[in-house]
Amino acid sequence: MSPHCNRLYLFLDGELGPVDEENFRHHLARCEPCATGLHEALQLELLGLYALGDGQVAAKAADVGAPVDLAQARERRWRLPRGRWPVVAALALAAGLAALVVFIPASREAPRAVWLAQASTRQLEARVAYGRADMHRPYTPMRGGTVTPSSASPLPLRELADLEDQGDLHGIAAAYLVRGDLRQASEFLGRAPPSPDRDCDLAVVALEEGRHEEALALLEGVLRQVPEHPQALWNRALVLRDMGLTLLAAEAFEAVAKQGEPGWSEEAGIRARALRQGTQARGRAWKAALAAVRDLMVDAKARLPLEEARRYPGIVRLAFYDAVRAAGSRDAALRLLPLAEVLDGVQGGDVLRGYVRRVAERDFSRRAPLARDYARLVRGELASPADFVETLRRSGEDDLYLGARVLVPSADASRQREAFTGLAREEQDPWLALVAERELANLEEHEGQWWKAEARLRAALAACQGPGLAFRCATLRKRLADLYLALNRPADAFEQAWSGWQASRELGEWELEQQFLQELAHIARYRLDVSGARAYLRESLARTPEVCEQRTYVHRNLAYLSLLDFDPKGARHELELALGCGRPLGLPGALVLSYLARFGSDAQDADLLRRTLSELRRGQPTPGELAQLAFAEGQFSLGQDPTAGRELLHGAIRQAEALPDDVDARKTRMGAYNVLVSDAGRGGDAGQVLALTGAALRVEVPGRCVLAVAVDYERSVVAARGRGGELLGHFDAGRTAPLDRDASGLVPARVLAALRGCEHVDVLALPPVHGLTGLLPADLAWSYRVGRSGGAPSAVRRTGGTHLVVTGVEGPASLGLPRLGPLEPPTVPDPQRVELSGPRATPSRVLEAMAAASEVELHAHGAFSPELSDASLVVLSPEADGRYALSAAHVRTVRLEGAPLVLLATCGAARATPFLHESFSLPVAFIEAGASTVLASTVDIPDSAGRFFEAVRERIRAGVVPSIALRDARRQWLAADPGAAWVQAVLLFE
Repeated sequence: MSPHCNRLYLFLDGELGPVDEENFRHHLARCEPCATGLHEALQLELLGLYALGDGQVAAKAADVGAPVDLAQARERRWRLPRGRWPVVAALALAAGLAALVVFIPASREAPRAVWLAQASTRQLEARVAYGRADMHRPYTPMRGGTVTPSSASPLPLRELADLEDQGDLHGIAAAYLVRGDLRQASEFLGRAPPSPDRDCDLAVVALEEGRHEEALALLEGVLRQVPEHPQALWNRALVLRDMGLTLLAAEAFEAVAKQGEPGWSEEAGIRARALRQGTQARGRAWKAALAAVRDLMVDAKARLPLEEARRYPGIVRLAFYDAVRAAGSRDAALRLLPLAEVLDGVQGGDVLRGYVRRVAERDFSRRAPLARDYARLVRGELASPADFVETLRRSGEDDLYLGARVLVPSADASRQREAFTGLAREEQDPWLALVAERELANLEEHEGQWWKAEARLRAALAACQGPGLAFRCATLRKRLADLYLALNRPADAFEQAWSGWQASRELGEWELEQQFLQELAHIARYRLDVSGARAYLRESLARTPEVCEQRTYVHRNLAYLSLLDFDPKGARHELELALGCGRPLGLPGALVLSYLARFGSDAQDADLLRRTLSELRRGQPTPGELAQLAFAEGQFSLGQDPTAGRELLHGAIRQAEALPDDVDARKTRMGAYNVLVSDAGRGGDAGQVLALTGAALRVEVPGRCVLAVAVDYERSVVAARGRGGELLGHFDAGRTAPLDRDASGLVPARVLAALRGCEHVDVLALPPVHGLTGLLPADLAWSYRVGRSGGAPSAVRRTGGTHLVVTGVEGPASLGLPRLGPLEPPTVPDPQRVELSGPRATPSRVLEAMAAASEVELHAHGAFSPELSDASLVVLSPEADGRYALSAAHVRTVRLEGAPLVLLATCGAARATPFLHESFSLPVAFIEAGASTVLASTVDIPDSAGRFFEAVRERIRAGVVPSIALRDARRQWLAADPGAAWVQAVLLFE
């Protein structure tokens, strides 16, 4: 409840003495009764609506938030419940109000009860960074798992009112936070002045609401300012623990323990030991199980790891196949029957016992030498693996051949396909059938048929059932996540990786956990979540610090993250650590070297890059990776030989443009253009900046009233032509932080001044600037230009087609979304109007209806969740199979033949993950599918927004340029409702 409402309660109870009208009005205007849970009687009292006589209500409180006419109220004869008379007397003395003494509470120390500090235990596990709320008591969790406002003691209203009078908003927030009232805590923290303590407590709110990545980023920001901040260290440990990053959590608790705080240090030490010992014990047990089953290949007397098979059936079964293949005699094979029986018992059936018996019947005079060499192949001891695989192919020992083919894939795709197609079709062992499906998917992806690979892997996952196959199911998720990451679909990748990560932890599969940690790190990096990516990588390193390849892998990726964090010194340091093992730096290392050259390089860097590129080129890179290598070499060369560097970058672009469906190529193309644009900006060539930006976006550059903007890490470039075609430019290499969701301030005042006389401004913005709000002032008419890579319909909008309106959507009940009010009828006749509403407004029907429409309006809830999609999606009525989301990926699958005007009247429809190499959002998807013009907002919009979009549409129908129509409608709307800030966030894409 708001302290203003608390104050009103105290007024009504007569505890604050006389009060003047101004004071009463002040608190009443800020109370917002509907949002605070004031009971109905109090609402009616505040409005003075109690009637005469028996106290029945004579009028309804239609709008309890409206200002109260106290003069009118004083003319009423109130009949109030007992205990409310003092305020009546105060209000009745109209003539003497000015003479009344205004009650101003004296500043006094609030009692400990405000923050529950008097309690013997605490219910909030996190630490609150407000001193009087941070006394240590033992943690006693609620049975429901979380603190709720109803489970804590009531708020002392007088003291909260005093805190607000003193301006102590953080203290009020802390009082709500310890009681589990996250909404109120967040509200008051948002109003409190910025500080490390405030951000620490905002992180607590995010942690309690399950927004772990956001909490981690906030806490790391606090610790950058105050490295020993005790509450931030403690809360960071909780976040890391909840993310499953237990060794990093233990490190954070250990840092708290070292500070020697009474109570907190002791508890931190206990927590740290439990996390570290538990994690290390799991790792030791798993490694022991793997070693035990591998011993079977080299030691005829090794014990059968039966108990390990029950505890870790996945890794034991994986190694069991190799043990059977390596058996050199009938007896050696049959000796494995008890292990096969245990593993069969986990899944059911007798597949593995049957396999052992079949192998035992083989002719070991022929098989035994091959089995011995197979064991050497598994251990990496064979001199010519490819020759051995070919020998196995001709031997007739099919199980040995297929096992070796997994370990040593053939460069001959037809042979690889032949080997596994038969296995997938004929094998009665579901484990091996799933292995075959994975290998066939690998082939399809390598051949560029990613859609076949995706369908195959999804079908394999659907067929993956039973506890004995849980390990194999998780590895399929890992493979599917890899595919989605290669396709630049991090939201889909995250879905698979997170499920696989949770499954691998439940199974206790230590090595698989490591793989998913690295997968999640890659996904976080794609999303520019530097804090999350760094945490996943460091946890993976903490688990295997002794493995040199792991140290190289982690540090070279941490170097790249340091670049994303605008820390070239940190990147250089991490790169030096990566070199410590003498292992190849790989593509991430080559890219880091090329970016570090911006800040200076020497002959050693040049030699290191040359060796790294040479190693990568010998490793049979894909065409897209070859383009990336050319980009790395070109960017590095710019500092030594600018002409050669530019030629290499243009060559990388040409290579990339020959591979339109290759994600690596798309990254290379935009990355190279960004570097060339910043190079031209640094040289003061604004005309070249415009030309290169237009080429990057595949749009024609107008001769006047055009603005080009690019941001490439620490560099920002602006170029423009004013109303008369005059050329202006701006370059800055001093950026120290990534772009936020607002681009305000990127365009300098002198460039804005040159554009003021333009009727309309075309904005050519490279990612990640494209689609941000605030780039130009709201009083200018402007739009983002979106190019097409070819194949889309003409951008000339067809008239006379249908006007599709999607409204009255019935979203899934599970989402808990409020039902939107009915759309108001159009103010002008619209004979072309076609509505899809209610349960008929499903994604498939909407996509079908859009194809021929000349106008499309979507009035529905919007959602942005990186876990679901990399751009905002529209919530529609569910299909029979439950699918309800209309995403950018779905829109890209249709051809909008009518080149429609599209109005996305949904919350946050223009929001997207800020990829560095491409613009990926709903508006861009509509343009690429054939739309001519798209209006969408980057923020939440009210239910009344439909009228605003209608006003813009009617202006466009009347022939007004869309950007002018948007600007004028915005002006008119703000004139009527100055507080409607959301209209400033409606953007135009053409």
